[in-house]
Amino acid sequence: MSAWPDRRLIDLLGISAPVLQAPMAGATTPAMAIGAARGGGLGSLACAQYTPDQARAAIAEFRAVIDAPLNLNFFAHTPPVADPARMLAWRARLAAYYVEAGLDPAPPPPAGGRAPFDEAFCALVEDLRPQVVSFHFGLPESALLDRVRATGARVLSSATTVAEAVWLEHNGVDAVIAMGAEAGGHRATFLPGFGESIDNRLDTAAQPGLFSLLPQVVAAVSVPVIAAGGIAEARGVAAARALGASGVQVGTAYLFTPEARIPAAHRAALDEARDDNTMITDVFTGRPARGVANRLMREVGPIGGAVVPPFPLAGGALTPLRQDGANGDFTNLWAGQSARLAPRGLDAEALTRLLADA
Repeated sequence: MSAWPDRRLIDLLGISAPVLQAPMAGATTPAMAIGAARGGGLGSLACAQYTPDQARAAIAEFRAVIDAPLNLNFFAHTPPVADPARMLAWRARLAAYYVEAGLDPAPPPPAGGRAPFDEAFCALVEDLRPQVVSFHFGLPESALLDRVRATGARVLSSATTVAEAVWLEHNGVDAVIAMGAEAGGHRATFLPGFGESIDNRLDTAAQPGLFSLLPQVVAAVSVPVIAAGGIAEARGVAAARALGASGVQVGTAYLFTPEARIPAAHRAALDEARDDNTMITDVFTGRPARGVANRLMREVGPIGGAVVPPFPLAGGALTPLRQDGANGDFTNLWAGQSARLAPRGLDAEALTRLLADA
């Protein structure tokens, strides 16, 4: 990829093009990661969607097909303290939707959540030794992180502010992902005052867009910076390069590939996504995340504040209403602000090559 004069990320990760397929829990598949790797970029698996045994199987599926660097991504959040009163208040807020759907709101709903990086996942990294390990919501405790580093894996994590980027570099990451407010899915915010507050309006009001965040992060840290948020085609890649990025991470565009595992309601919403119909919301999981606006976001949120249980507990009560993703009114339809720009009709390999040639 001769257009990228900064080869630090290419050399660091052992890839031929500095394009990272974003790890998207619930949508990413081994086939998507394989396609990204075949296209010269970095394929990623979202391990927060797996148990350790499921992650092991997904990694084996990738390695059976291609010998290429692989990124394993993990959540690094702290599990919340149980708050039965708040959970009951959340169920009460959703009760009318249950009745409307012919469901009994009285029984306890399924447990919701994504597992954070822990001893079991760390043992998996030590055993399988992926080339890259990335984290969302900061970094795990230092003892676990030291064990990851001891495997030789390159460590990445996402920042939504300059302060977070500086903190990540100080704590030893090999590259920082600068995540602009345009990005789909969960905001990566992790410093005190962000993501853990009852009123997530503080998060959403303070978040910079990528064009503001990226050059400031590049100026503040010495490690390579990867641009993420609102990049769906060649012009976004070129803009990120011009602002000093050593590479790009792309998520929403990969949701249009056949390798993505998303329900029909999500695919339909992506086809209708525009610049002005995505919102940042906390009503699906308890943490701010960007998706195509739907009924639940409009009527309960988009920021539900004190009524919404902390991440990741909010999702369990919505499971019956989602109907396995068939009901788009109650399904999280994650998407970035540039979804309309994403190429159509490409598989993950072709999309990666197109982005790499920008």
